[in-house]
Amino acid sequence: MLGRTPSEPDKDNVTSRSSINAARAGSIFRLTVSFMLMVVFAFLAVESWRTWRDYRSAFASARDSVTNLARATAQHAEDTIRQMDVLTAALSERVEGDGLQNLDVPRIHNLLVQQSKIMPQLHGLFIYGADGQWIVTDKEVTPETANNSDRDYFQYHRTHDDRHVRIGEVVESRSTHDLIIPISRRLNNPDGSFAGVLLGTVKVSYFVDYYGDFRIDDKGALVLAKRDGTILVRRPFIASVIGKSLSGSEIFKRYLPNSSEGVAEVKAVVDDTERLYGYRALSTYPLVVEAGISRESIIAPWRQDLLKNGFVLVFLSLVMTGFGLVVLHQLRQRIAMEREIRHAHQAMRDMALTDSLTGLGNRRRLDNALADEIRLARRQGSALSLIMLDVDYFKRYNDQYGHAAGDDCLNAVGRAVQQAVRRPSDLVVRYGGEEFTVLLPNTDSAGAIQVARDILQGIRSLKLEHAGHPLGYVTASAGITTRHPVDAELTPAHLLKSADTCLYQAKQSGRNRWCSADESGQ
Repeated sequence: MLGRTPSEPDKDNVTSRSSINAARAGSIFRLTVSFMLMVVFAFLAVESWRTWRDYRSAFASARDSVTNLARATAQHAEDTIRQMDVLTAALSERVEGDGLQNLDVPRIHNLLVQQSKIMPQLHGLFIYGADGQWIVTDKEVTPETANNSDRDYFQYHRTHDDRHVRIGEVVESRSTHDLIIPISRRLNNPDGSFAGVLLGTVKVSYFVDYYGDFRIDDKGALVLAKRDGTILVRRPFIASVIGKSLSGSEIFKRYLPNSSEGVAEVKAVVDDTERLYGYRALSTYPLVVEAGISRESIIAPWRQDLLKNGFVLVFLSLVMTGFGLVVLHQLRQRIAMEREIRHAHQAMRDMALTDSLTGLGNRRRLDNALADEIRLARRQGSALSLIMLDVDYFKRYNDQYGHAAGDDCLNAVGRAVQQAVRRPSDLVVRYGGEEFTVLLPNTDSAGAIQVARDILQGIRSLKLEHAGHPLGYVTASAGITTRHPVDAELTPAHLLKSADTCLYQAKQSGRNRWCSADESGQ
């Protein structure tokens, strides 16, 4: 339309405030949900971290335990063997000094008996000749026909010049049938030839009793083995296991070649139990000790705490969720209540700004909008137009048809005016009595004139009977004012007065027409 620039819909202040409040309520709701989720996630994160920390702490404590166990059992084994080493070294020197042919058997027997009483680990002390025949022992009776030349340790010393103490594999004692660990030395004649063997035996039960004093779990294990992997002692004690080899185990294959001591989590080759082992190779003797705690015993207390804490966590989560649902429900109710209150306030504001007869805006609505549009037009440098309308000979209409019919007439005129104004930003109000006002933002004089023509034609088209009118039907007159640019001195009162002056001129010119500051017409 000429002189009418399409403008953006006017943002109603009340609607904007309602939208802002609704957005704010939605934001509060989302923040509340986010906060609750953040609390739950934070709680889960803390509990997860604490659970992981306890898991690591359980294994750290277990590593310390197996390390200490390995150190204690290694020290015990080393002390036991060293005592036997020292004892057999002293005895071999004395026996070799006297010579086996000149040996004072009763005196040596008494010495051996005395030593066996001092050392609790001793099972027995024995001296064998070059043919394996028993010469003297710590026992009360020395069998005359007993011969140990078939024993592994005897055959080793007969064929090796090594003078160090030798630790043999576990054998069964021929005198007592106990399981024993043979610790032997080679005896030489003055010319260096083989003279016999000095043997000290350690009771396997001595180690078993010692290992039994340690408090480990039912699936734990303590092992004393030779460096080649042969088992000498094991707790729990199983006779069939003694003498088996651990050379194929992970500790002997992977760990011991790289380090003489350490901690390893492996599966046992004896019973397939997963354990955390502390292992240690003796520095002086070819022995290895292993102290193992089953993985299950390490995990079990942690798992119990995990389940207990899990139940507590689930319970707290349910409580928090229930509490959160209650809070959210109350928040929803409060938001709904606030929305209803806003709607009620909106309705009251609309009623305060709406003409009760025609449903159009009232004068207060115009006063509020006019001040805003003047500021907007001044800021944007756009045109602003105002049309003031008056129903012609309306007093005569009321006198002729009555006030009820007059109200119906004003309703029809108001609808016609509203239909002629098509832009959302344009405002139609009932100014008072039979007067209407149309505010046209961003509209120049030509556009305002065209709107006025459409309005007047729309009213004429109603063909409302009016006997007191020269034409016989209802018409209206219009005054138009336009300001472009809008200067700083312009006020709503000035704009209304200017339109009212033009309206007066239209009425003076014969009614049923429009008039602007520049021209006039029908």
